[in-house]
Amino acid sequence: MMTNLFSTFDPTTNLFNLPINWLSSILGLMFFPMYFWFIPNRHMLIWNNTLKYLHEEFKTFSGEFKGATFMFISLFSFILFNNLLGIFPYIFTSTSHLTLTLSISLSLWLSFMIYGWLNNTQHMFAHLIPQGTSYILMPFMVLIETISNIIRPGTLAIRLSANMIAGHLLMTLLGNTGNSFPTFLIFILIFIQILLLTLETAVAIIQSYVITMLSILYSSEIN
Repeated sequence: MMTNLFSTFDPTTNLFNLPINWLSSILGLMFFPMYFWFIPNRHMLIWNNTLKYLHEEFKTFSGEFKGATFMFISLFSFILFNNLLGIFPYIFTSTSHLTLTLSISLSLWLSFMIYGWLNNTQHMFAHLIPQGTSYILMPFMVLIETISNIIRPGTLAIRLSANMIAGHLLMTLLGNTGNSFPTFLIFILIFIQILLLTLETAVAIIQSYVITMLSILYSSEIN
């Protein structure tokens, strides 16, 4: 029984005191053996073409990092699988929690910062002051750029988790009110739920692409 509306996202459901809910994060691995053991079907061909398109697009933004596109494609696939699996009933949406999203964004941001400050220190200092800034505004611009750089992992994590929570919360709210609706309104409610499910599918795909693209843009700034 839900104590409140947000308890839908509570990851405390367990079996033998084990957090079974978090196993949903690795359910996407079950889709990969099809690459190795079966002849590629239409779904696999569509997925392969999608990855090829993303590889070419990510390569234009990743800059001098050789092979970085494979890391970002893996990030895109991981977030996409978790977002889409969270739409299915009784599957825990791991990307709706800051535990996962902040771990991903913070680890990426720290690796970019450490690499940038160790290898391109002069460029990192120059990036704090935009070109053409007057001498009077330089201290303020350094402060603003520093703050905006520090909050980047938090904004990435909150953006993903908030978008995942918002749609699921609305679907849960409408679903819980269905018991009090008259019969003729149930069909309208089902139609609205189908529209919301379609919207959530689009949001899951778009957010995985947005998070990956923002990570690539942040990494390109340290070159």
